[in-house]
Amino acid sequence: MAENTLYLDWARDVLNTEAEGLHEIAAALDDNFVRAAEALLHCKGRVVIAGMGKSGHIGRKMAATMASTGTPAFFVHPAEAAHGDLGMIVDNDVVVAISNSGESDEIAAIIPALKRKNITLICITAHPTSTMAHHADIHITASVSKEACPLGLAPTSSTTAVMALGDALAVVLLQARAFTPDDFALSHPAGSLGKRLLLRVADIMHKDEALPAVLLGTPLKEAIVRMSEKGLGMLAVTDVEGRLKGVFTDGDLRRLFQERDSFAGLKVDDIMHASPKTISADRLATEALKAMQSGHVNGLLVVEENGVLIGALNMHDLLMARIV
Repeated sequence: MAENTLYLDWARDVLNTEAEGLHEIAAALDDNFVRAAEALLHCKGRVVIAGMGKSGHIGRKMAATMASTGTPAFFVHPAEAAHGDLGMIVDNDVVVAISNSGESDEIAAIIPALKRKNITLICITAHPTSTMAHHADIHITASVSKEACPLGLAPTSSTTAVMALGDALAVVLLQARAFTPDDFALSHPAGSLGKRLLLRVADIMHKDEALPAVLLGTPLKEAIVRMSEKGLGMLAVTDVEGRLKGVFTDGDLRRLFQERDSFAGLKVDDIMHASPKTISADRLATEALKAMQSGHVNGLLVVEENGVLIGALNMHDLLMARIV
């Protein structure tokens, strides 16, 4: 038990030290951060992030975050850049080079070549008098007073601070661009968020031959067979012009069996609900889910503005689309 307490104390020391480092970075922000953000915002090319070791890992994350929030960005390994990948950097790009010491040999080796290009060089280091700071067009100081590592050796507070600084740049740019959830979804079409923000009823509804529908006046027996064939647990009832007039569900069928011994002469009109729950095809699938939940139904019929039936979907369709 004492050992567990010790582990928790050590962990809290790490987290508290890193939190203090973040406060230091936030307090130290100055006009250079603003200049960097403006350069990134008005970049006519791409944003290129470079860094070695831990700084490289941070750079990859920074590039990924920017790319997904409206700022075209990618990572270039400095050592590979010196052996040909420098050709990936072109005029009008903005290069963000990261190094805690500001003395990275690999980055220093490519600075002369970068200076020959029409690019803006932003360097993020802990030392404003470093080589990288000296050659930078814009230098952001990212310095913390203490690493969370008790030996003072492993990059901990310093790397956390620079990663948070990258997030700050990305989010500032996101806000400056008035980046919306829909814009974010376009960069994440395969993710659950992308599906929630992009998928519409028209994309998943059953239509044409898969649409469970019969005309007014259809005998009940025939209507039940039709509903069973389509397997959606509901049946739309329309007039000859295709306008929706009612709905009959498998729940209605179960109740009908409980209430009646004979169904002779019954038509679907006699037992349908005349005010079915509907939705338009251009609505988001998430809105369909909300409508089903609030209406306590497992399916919706899709209609055009003139009331013509064009589709149907149920909760299973939303499950298959991973909306639920």
